[in-house]
Amino acid sequence: MTHSTKRDSWGSKWGFILACIGSAVGMGNIWLFPARVSKYGGATFLIPYLIFVVIIGSTGVIGEMAFGRATRSGPIHAFGTATQLRFGTEKPGKLLGLIPVLGSLAMAIGYSVVTGWIFKYTAGAITGSLSALDGLDAFSAQFGATASGNTGWQVAGMAVTIVIMAFGVGKGIEKANKIMTPLFFLLFVGLAVYLVTLPGSAAGYQYIFVLKPEGLLDPMVWVFALGQAFFSLSIAGNGTLIYGSYLSNDSDVPADAKMVALFDTCAAILAALVIIPAMAVAGQQLDKSGPGLMFIFLPNVLKGIPGGGVILIVFFVAVTFAALTSLINLFEAPTATLQELFHLKRPVAVAIIGAIGIGVGLAIAPIVSDWMDVCSIYICPIGALLAGIMFFWVCGKDYVLEQVNLARSKPLGSWFYPMAKYLFCGVTLIVLILGASVQGGIG
Repeated sequence: MTHSTKRDSWGSKWGFILACIGSAVGMGNIWLFPARVSKYGGATFLIPYLIFVVIIGSTGVIGEMAFGRATRSGPIHAFGTATQLRFGTEKPGKLLGLIPVLGSLAMAIGYSVVTGWIFKYTAGAITGSLSALDGLDAFSAQFGATASGNTGWQVAGMAVTIVIMAFGVGKGIEKANKIMTPLFFLLFVGLAVYLVTLPGSAAGYQYIFVLKPEGLLDPMVWVFALGQAFFSLSIAGNGTLIYGSYLSNDSDVPADAKMVALFDTCAAILAALVIIPAMAVAGQQLDKSGPGLMFIFLPNVLKGIPGGGVILIVFFVAVTFAALTSLINLFEAPTATLQELFHLKRPVAVAIIGAIGIGVGLAIAPIVSDWMDVCSIYICPIGALLAGIMFFWVCGKDYVLEQVNLARSKPLGSWFYPMAKYLFCGVTLIVLILGASVQGGIG
């Protein structure tokens, strides 16, 4: 059973893949991954991280994409379809589908505050006011002032997001991601290449790629690697599912999911290849994560190395692209849900969600860290677990295999279904139970 309302669609395979990569590449790649690589021993952290990326990418990401395409809808109608298939009624599924939709909206609202901070810092980098700041105390004061009141830039970030979304999936989201996602990679590759030429950077690379086998015996390395992989791949029962709903039946979902997981991992490693060597060039140890790393410690380091003013501009412009592509994805599930439930035209649905985003976003700005922690530690894993249960357990094996193998010349192996049903759902449950110890902070 599919939702019958005429839907927008992706114009090309790569448009969809770039949009999914854009949604997955976010602040977790930039302000959490390098710090965890640094704290938990470089390659020692990378090994479990890559193992979990493979597990989640080859099960959960495929599942959400295929679930969305199968039902041609967001979480509410998708979950409703699942319970209709199994129990003959949509109601319980639709009610449960509200959880990831509201979670996506809440996460987007928190992200809009952070995007406002990024807009302000990008403007400061371009005008030179950021590189004029002197020392950690000055950067700390700057961030404190930004976090306590940043109305203009926050509204500007939301305005850009609303305009892109109003143009629709193919003409708005896809076109924006075709520009912003490659530019993010290009700018970060440029920074990484430049840092290779600076004296002192070798210590950073040595740290990233040296393996300490005894570190693999530390359970916390595995716990944080699991949390990082889970949140980095944007699994929450909403964004990947809703993007999948705009796919055509001739799309090879497992192949697309593989590309998304690969490029998201590349983005995380790229961020580490920029941030850890930059700290090494400055003779500093990377012992901070979260917003403090990106808005206080890192700008202070970047401005002090050769070409610092230009590096600050390139870095924050790239981060702006990462923030916007993630923000657009988070707002898409609630926007599409409004369209589905009330048969609204897209610009009207976008305007309503945008107004809520601006109003609530400005109100929660002073407590955004706590707000984002609640969303990421509890609501996102619940949404992902619900989507996994609905697709892999409630829809049933025959339905799942039919949907994931649609348009594939060679069906997925017999490993897929049990791995998705038991291992992925089990891993998601672990993330939910471990909560804060897995996520460890905002976004």
